[in-house]
Amino acid sequence: MDHRWILNQSIIQENPPRCYASLNISCVKTVYPMETRTFMYILFSFIIFFTLIGNLLVIITIIHFKQLHTPTNYLILSLAVADLLVGGLVMPPSMLRYVETCWYLGNTFCKIHSSLDFTLCTASILNLFLISVDRYYTVCHPLLYPVKMTTNMTLFMIFVCWALSVLVGFGMIFLELGILGVEDFYYNNVACEGDCTVFLIIITTGFGGHTIVPNVATLS
Repeated sequence: MDHRWILNQSIIQENPPRCYASLNISCVKTVYPMETRTFMYILFSFIIFFTLIGNLLVIITIIHFKQLHTPTNYLILSLAVADLLVGGLVMPPSMLRYVETCWYLGNTFCKIHSSLDFTLCTASILNLFLISVDRYYTVCHPLLYPVKMTTNMTLFMIFVCWALSVLVGFGMIFLELGILGVEDFYYNNVACEGDCTVFLIIITTGFGGHTIVPNVATLS
């Protein structure tokens, strides 16, 4: 048995499984045992379910009760919408990618998925920032709060938040800003069929000047 196991491992190392067996440029695939894959699907499904239910309850509660129609709750509503869309649009395809370790949904949907990921994560972060600004005025400047944080101002900030998020998310992916200037390196060393990753360039500053460090980031 030991010799057979070593032989099987050698064969796998020499001929690793790929996302598309017929393509030489296909990505290398990690094959998990069936028990592990089943557990991962169940775990991720529970996370998606509770993400959807929790944020949906927040949205319904704020919309239904008129006494909750306040600037602060509008910001919380915007945050809940962003997180609900993450749970409904981003997390299910990401679950398939993590468990199967390959992307089988096509390059176009990969770009849409990555754009939505960038957009909704950016919107969540900006909404949290706006909520912190709202809380700051509530605690530190209570007399100025009704003047500064009006309903119209809050709605305007929410609009700017989502507009910037869409601009950053879809602009970054569809304009391929992440590989700007290093297209040859990306297509020769990183890109492969069956993958859906976001390629970013990190510029670090040291004593000798700027150093460009390529980095591949997989969102969600």
